[in-house]
Amino acid sequence: MREKHRQQQQARQRQDSDEKAENKAGLEGRSFLYVGGRDCQVAHLRQIASSYGANLIHHDGGLREAVSRIDNVLPSVDCVFCPIDCISHDACIRVKTGCKKWEKAFVPLRNGSKSSFERALQSMTQGDNTQ
Repeated sequence: MREKHRQQQQARQRQDSDEKAENKAGLEGRSFLYVGGRDCQVAHLRQIASSYGANLIHHDGGLREAVSRIDNVLPSVDCVFCPIDCISHDACIRVKTGCKKWEKAFVPLRNGSKSSFERALQSMTQGDNTQ
């Protein structure tokens, strides 16, 4: 009985793993802009995006980088993420305006956490947030 239960658990784990891999493949080759957030998390956010096969470009939202640089990057990305708790008002308006102009998806994030970003990516793989 225990052996059968263990085999069923392993089968479920393999199925879950296969589904996650299949979902992550849905973002392969896409490029995202993340504006704002915390500098200390950028490497982690890039790693998360990379695990989905995507490229993440970061802009600090105007702390050290010119906000006008956002205009140069927008045409080359598929989607823009903005954590609404860690971005200047000016940068957020510029991003939203640029997204409308270039017809890019704008995804506001509840906060600048890694889990918030990963949930947004998972949502995109399931077709909830695609352009």
